[in-house]
This record gives sequence, C-alpha cells and structure tokens, in this order.
Amino acid sequence: MDDAQSQSSDVSTEAAALLKPNTASDMRLSQSSEIDRSLSSYDYELPQERIAQTPLEPRDCSRLLVVESPTHHAHRIFRDLPTLLRPGDLLVLNNTRVIPARLYGRKSTGAPVEILLLEERQKHSWLALVKPGRRLKPGAKIEFEPHPPGVESPTHSLNSGETSPLPPLSATVLRRDEATSGRLLQFDVPPGASFEELLVQYGQVPLPPYITDTQSLPEQYQTVYAQIPGAIAAPTAGLHFTPELLERCRQQGIKQASVTLHVGIGTFRPVEVEDITHHTMHGEWLAVPQATVELIQETKASGGRVIAVGTTVVRALEGAAAGGELQPFSGKTQLFIYPGYQWRVVDGLITNFHLPRSSLLMLVGAMIGRQRLLDLYQDAIAHDYRFYSFGDAMLILPPATDRLN
Repeated sequence: MDDAQSQSSDVSTEAAALLKPNTASDMRLSQSSEIDRSLSSYDYELPQERIAQTPLEPRDCSRLLVVESPTHHAHRIFRDLPTLLRPGDLLVLNNTRVIPARLYGRKSTGAPVEILLLEERQKHSWLALVKPGRRLKPGAKIEFEPHPPGVESPTHSLNSGETSPLPPLSATVLRRDEATSGRLLQFDVPPGASFEELLVQYGQVPLPPYITDTQSLPEQYQTVYAQIPGAIAAPTAGLHFTPELLERCRQQGIKQASVTLHVGIGTFRPVEVEDITHHTMHGEWLAVPQATVELIQETKASGGRVIAVGTTVVRALEGAAAGGELQPFSGKTQLFIYPGYQWRVVDGLITNFHLPRSSLLMLVGAMIGRQRLLDLYQDAIAHDYRFYSFGDAMLILPPATDRLN
C-alpha cells in the first residue's frame, strides 16, 4: 500500500501532462451529457410547407435518408430498402391498428364536446381527453353524434339485410384523471349492441393536429399489416410499406416478425421539463410474443441485425428487455429512451422525422447522437424532405451506431 502511494506521489511531469487531455475529454463528455439532457437542445426550425399533409402513392415512393455511418449518409427511395439491408436481417413490425378514437357529441346543455379515447380501463369504461374539459364535471352526460354536420344519419344493418336507425351512444363522466388531465368515461351501450361496431359508426380515425389540410383516406393512416385494434395514432414508419415491398424483402432473405404496441398518449405527449431526465412517460400497452423473441435470438446468433420499424417497436423490444434480457412480455411500458441509453436488442431503425422537443426525437438521438441527428434534419430540410406522419423516412443502419455502443 505504501509502495503504491509512493508511486502515485512520484508521478512525473511527463505523465501528468499525458493525463491532462483525458481530464479535458472527461469535461467535454460531461458538458455534452448536460446538453443532451436539456430540452432546448432538441429544438429545430421547420418551414411550415415541409409538414406533409397527404401521403404519397404508392406508399413506397417516399424518400429515404440512409444513415450509413457516423459521418456518411445518402438520399434514396423507400422502395430501395431490400438492397440496403442484408439477407439474414430481421425487420420487426408493429401490427397495431388505429381505432376510430375521435368522437363528437354534446352535453345536456347542447354545448359541443370533442373526445379522444386513450385506453379502455374496464369494460366500456375509457380514459379520454376531452375538449373543452374544464366544464365536464363528474356526472355530466355526453350524447354522441353519429355523423358529421351535413351528412345524412347512418343506419344499422340487421341480420335480415334490412336497416334500422343506429342505436344511440352516450357516456357519463366518472372522474378526472390527474396523470393525463383527461376524464374517465363510462359508455352506455344499448343491450345487444357492440361497442366496437358503434365506434366504427360514431368515431373517426384521429389525425395529428399538424395535419390540417389532407386528402388522405382513413386506410392511408393504417399500415398494410395492421391487425390488432387499440392505437390512437399510427406507427408511422410502417406506413411506407406495401405488400409488394414486404414480399421483395422476404425474397432477399430479410425476415419479418411482429410486436404490438398500442400507440397512445405516451408516444405523442410533449416533453415539458427542461431537464428531460425528469420527464415521465405515460404507460403504453405492448405485447412481444415468444415467436418474435425466438426469431430475434436466432437472427443475432447467425450474425443478422434487428431492424426496428418505428420508435414504437424500439420501445416494445427494449421495454421487454428492461430486465436485462429479452423475454416474451405483455403489459405496459413507461420506458423513456434518450442519449446515454444502453441498447439491449435493437441494432438499426426505420423512422419518420419527428417533432422538435419530442420524446421520439430523443429516442433517435440516443441511437446516433443528438447533434448528428439535428445535422441530418437540417440536411433533410435543405433537400426538401417531407416531415412527420405522412412524410418521408430515415434508415439508420447499424454501422451508424457503432461509436455509441
């Protein structure tokens, strides 16, 4: 022990000089880490005209910014994807389906009310965002309108082939939800009626508020592989796939697997605290099946890469591996991924371009670095890429993440 102390105290001037760059490097890393934790560091200016209002047809003709390495990227078309991945790679898709979660109705006073369903808590009892919410006290009743103004009221098909007026749909406010500032609603479903069928008649597929002038059809806000209803927003990275493109990927030896994450308020709710580490994600329901876990394990064992199609797939896979190892999982995750995150499952990512200051932007920054990501966004703006849900896409290949792993 004394010898060690003696050697330590006799560090030569030359050795001390060699230590200085490391100290400076540590300081730079510390400063960089502080910047990465700052909400204002995830801001960027986007011209209004760059926000895509209507999706392109065919879906796979969108542009694709390919991040090939920490220093290089290329501009391609989404249909090029099979040539950009390798045989043995695995695409993981989110098979959630967007429900008609937006409803319009009136209070007993006649005042209009807009509802956005978030999640079902119990049978016919839903957590929802309401507008205006301040006046909707517990006990208030809402009568929903089955059609937009100016459109003839729909009818309900009977088994005999005849039609009858659509059964009424109403809900009662049970209480306020402190976590979301929403309301818990108990829907009054007439005997013999199906809430899911009524929702199709009364509800609308909700589009994000920045889509204000669209020519899109409801099915264009669903992936072609959407199966399990439950999302209130689409996993938009998957909107670029066509059945033909998925088949071309299979023919190239690129495998496919599915998870389910019902996109909810956790995905799109803005981060509002300057120190992002204090942000709390709202839980979202996910399921990672045994078959997908096994396929991921086989892929990695054979040298393939796991490519997540969308940030929701990232949250599902990494959430299912939160205990240290990927396992089949069904339940909720509140996982918040930002720079400094230690990746467990995902090797690469297909994603759209995200809103400033959003948790999604932070997730992608965790994969390639915040400054690198913002530089790529500036280049995408300069090259007239289309942004957000109906916009273009980015492919982050595994070599682009090497310096952070």
